[in-house]
Amino acid sequence: MKPTDIAFPDYFHKVVDCQWACPAHTPVPEYIRLIAAGRFDDAYMINWTSNVFPGVLGRTCDRPCEPACRRGRVEERNLEKAEPVAICRLKRVAADSKGDISKRLPAAMSQKNGKRIACVGAGPASLTVARDLAPLGYEVTVFDQDPRAGGMIRSQIPRFRLPEQVIDEEVGYVIDRGVAFRGGVRVNSMKKLLEEGYDAIFVGTGAPRGRDLDVPGRKEAGKNIHIGIDWLSSVSFGHVSKIGKRVIVLGGGNTAMDCCRTSRRLGGTDVKVIVRSGFDEMKASPWEKEDAMHEGIPILNYLVPKEFVHDSGKLSGVIFEKVEAVYDAQGRRSLVPTGEPDEHFECDDVLIAVGQENAFSWIERDCGIEFNEREMPVVDETTFQSSLPGVLFGGDSAFGPKNIIWAVAHGHGAAISIDRLCNGEDTRNRPGPMVNLISQKMGIHEWTYDNDVSNELRHRVPLREQKIALKDINVEVELGFDQELAFDEAQRCLNCDVQTVFSSPLCIECDACVDICPMDCISFTEDGEEQEVREKLSAPAQNLSQDLYVAGALKTGRVMVKDEDVCLHCGLCAERCPTGAWDMRKFLLNMTQAGPGCRSRK
Repeated sequence: MKPTDIAFPDYFHKVVDCQWACPAHTPVPEYIRLIAAGRFDDAYMINWTSNVFPGVLGRTCDRPCEPACRRGRVEERNLEKAEPVAICRLKRVAADSKGDISKRLPAAMSQKNGKRIACVGAGPASLTVARDLAPLGYEVTVFDQDPRAGGMIRSQIPRFRLPEQVIDEEVGYVIDRGVAFRGGVRVNSMKKLLEEGYDAIFVGTGAPRGRDLDVPGRKEAGKNIHIGIDWLSSVSFGHVSKIGKRVIVLGGGNTAMDCCRTSRRLGGTDVKVIVRSGFDEMKASPWEKEDAMHEGIPILNYLVPKEFVHDSGKLSGVIFEKVEAVYDAQGRRSLVPTGEPDEHFECDDVLIAVGQENAFSWIERDCGIEFNEREMPVVDETTFQSSLPGVLFGGDSAFGPKNIIWAVAHGHGAAISIDRLCNGEDTRNRPGPMVNLISQKMGIHEWTYDNDVSNELRHRVPLREQKIALKDINVEVELGFDQELAFDEAQRCLNCDVQTVFSSPLCIECDACVDICPMDCISFTEDGEEQEVREKLSAPAQNLSQDLYVAGALKTGRVMVKDEDVCLHCGLCAERCPTGAWDMRKFLLNMTQAGPGCRSRK
């Protein structure tokens, strides 16, 4: 096998599984250590630099980091139920416990650079573009049809999950950087916007149109059948304050979970979620489904709506056909009727949450922007540019519905393209991140980080008493970790960014590191093909998605192989090594953002 090139920036980045999985590549272990040290302002600023909305995301993120967390893989070896570090909820701790960080934010530029940028839509993608560009002197104007900025953060996420004051604070941090916000202004023509002479236009309008169902009775009973995201917006802006006692929510995504939980707070006493797929196939996050069921909302699966039942236009129920999943030889799934009798459920209202679509009727098809067969703009996945180079798309409006953290990542990427475009540089030539490896050695057996591995299981986030939580839609359900619980949960982090770095010339092949490794992930063995080597390690390395750290040039001709999959980063190998062949070095990855760092060094 080839020796591992640890100078390659992505190698150790992949070892920090949580950071690698985060679309914005937030340095998770770094801010968790700061939380454990009580340095909440510093932890918040690390988050703010990369993900822009720590308080919002600490409550609502889809958490791609947590399934990737090494802690889950390590616990899986010893426990029936393995759980990752509560990364998302620790982010909220940094936001809730910080002090006044306003003086640490970049100041609004009084001297502009002469470049004008328009952002259409005031959601997380556009706000990220504005946050990155305004402090550089760009004159950024954000347009939104709603009077207040935030986009889907404000309109579609219920207040019992995300309080208004959190939105106001973190959206305010962006607008206060010198961004011109034009709320209550709907952009109806891309051609007219282009005529205004902006140097670049960013479209971050999301996927604002909910999908409907073409089912018998839909039109006749339409008064009590609502599109989920529109209904949530109406609730958020105070236009809707009640619903019928018997409610059926159709759909299995996170919007459906928000709809059913909101219904419980607006008068629904018999609320059901009914889904055409299986429970495990639902798009809703596991914790969203868990939260709904905790509030007494059943989820019924493998039922396809067949007819809305009504009496002269007054909705009375829904008829469903029972289906089952059948797989063909290629593993493709089909839902086929079981032949069992249809099921009828009585209801007063139905909320349809079966997906979202983009709405680009305001973009004329002859303005130079190419659309594909799905009526989506053709967008470069690297530069976020459309076929009209000065018009960029990001968030749900670029590639379809995802989540907030993806929108933030798109915003950072689009801001780099805009900055390079406005400086006459190739938008595809994008400088990589800055990487450092810093030794954590304080003495022979001492490190600058706490390398003790906690044996505690994941801590549960305290919840408000249910009879109080269900009474008021504006009462936040999750109370969050207090600082004591936050410390205990932070200690579960394995500090995966503190890397084990091996130096072959210093090794005397005494195998002391092999003996002391608690996970049997270090081996000295004969070289060979990767699959062969994986099988003959001290503990076979069967997770092919995780790399092997290989170092050769040993005196015996053997190679040192470390399985990155389950390494605890505990440093025992380095403590035990008599020659210092092993060292613990903190890996720091600073993602490139718009500004001088993203441009060519001239």
